[in-house]
Amino acid sequence: MAVKTFSLSLNTRGDADIHDITDAIAQQVSRSGLKNGTVTVFCPSATSGLTTIEFESGALSDLRRLFDEIVPQNREYAHNARWHDGNGHSHIRAALLGPSLTIPFVNGELTLGTWQQVIYVDFDNRPRRRELVLQVIGD
Repeated sequence: MAVKTFSLSLNTRGDADIHDITDAIAQQVSRSGLKNGTVTVFCPSATSGLTTIEFESGALSDLRRLFDEIVPQNREYAHNARWHDGNGHSHIRAALLGPSLTIPFVNGELTLGTWQQVIYVDFDNRPRRRELVLQVIGD
């Protein structure tokens, strides 16, 4: 069993900026030289998260609207009162989405469904440079 670790750099705009990172993950799995195993993607950030979705404008718009409805930006957040950075909503949204995702791969190919892409969502209230960690485990 081998373990290989890679990073993925992203420049984001914040405010629920969504990036399709499926191809970048597949490239790192291929680069690892491993044929069967899992790849875990982790974002070391308290204001962003990962999931899968069909990467098309309607689904992305629906996802953004959902977060606006359940965790509105203009609500009063204790985090904002303490730190005065205005991103309390970003922390809550990220906590709901989660910071990691694990995907099996077989014969060097991710086992995602036809309409399933891996997305990274940056909920922060400003542009950021993000470094994701990809860990490929297998043989």
